[in-house]
Amino acid sequence: MSNKYDISYRFWITKNNEPFLGKGRVELLLKIKELGSLKKASEALKMSYRKAYYAIDHANKLCHKPLVVIKRGGKNGGSTELTPYGLEMITRFEKLAIEFDNFTKKLDL
Repeated sequence: MSNKYDISYRFWITKNNEPFLGKGRVELLLKIKELGSLKKASEALKMSYRKAYYAIDHANKLCHKPLVVIKRGGKNGGSTELTPYGLEMITRFEKLAIEFDNFTKKLDL
């Protein structure tokens, strides 16, 4: 039996005490990038469209540049695109997660 403890965590980037970006939203953004559609991304993640839309809309309203641009329906249906800023924020979040993982592995509990 090991006497070593592990650290588990879940963190959010917040703005004005409101959740801006966390693991779930990053997964949603990556799925949007892959599928080009908020509807398809929400289905792939087994999330309601309403919840996915709210998460993206809320994040977009909290930042000075949109993470995602949603183009509504039309003849060929709508589409959803990540902006360059959205891609940058994903990269920043992933780097922060790696740094935090490395930090917690160095702790001797």
